[in-house]
Amino acid sequence: MSNIFPIFDTILSAEDKEKLLKQKSLVVWVVGLSGSGKSTLARGLENALHQKGYLTQILDGDNLRTGINKNLSFSDEDRTENIRRAAEVSKLFTSCGIITICSLISPTEEIRKMAKTIIGSDKYFEVYVNCPIEVCESRDVKGLYKLARKGEIKNFTGIDAPFEEPKNPDLEIKTDINSIEVCHNQLVKNIIEKIKFEES
Repeated sequence: MSNIFPIFDTILSAEDKEKLLKQKSLVVWVVGLSGSGKSTLARGLENALHQKGYLTQILDGDNLRTGINKNLSFSDEDRTENIRRAAEVSKLFTSCGIITICSLISPTEEIRKMAKTIIGSDKYFEVYVNCPIEVCESRDVKGLYKLARKGEIKNFTGIDAPFEEPKNPDLEIKTDINSIEVCHNQLVKNIIEKIKFEES
């Protein structure tokens, strides 16, 4: 085995992959109530970054709960496990130099702190999509609030399960008082500053 060179078993670092992609990896953790505008802003951010040549991946309740998290309920324990798995997957994407956009309610400070710890504070950027529950409920895009009010959905955040507002988000976006265009531009501007790659 004397013909095996040491370079072949060298583990590539996240920095090596960031250099290849010419972007800094980041996890954009978008939190807020159902109907606040999280998914709309996450999709808009992904499209804007794609147009600028950045490689991204969105993780949200829909694509997680139909795959890796399909065995989880909405109990407190399973909500925590849902976020833990999302954070671990995000960490893997980050190690590949990819910008990951997570659109998840993440209802408590404890859950968000866990996600930040798993991902690493230097790669975690928390965006709070702040919208009063009255406005979220009036939108009720998926009809979930109506079902929750009837008792057909249990443990629904904001109705019979708590939502703790983030105390120190990296960015707060108010979708009840600003247009979607203004909110979108605010988000894109902040993220671009974090992912710009500069050759050393």
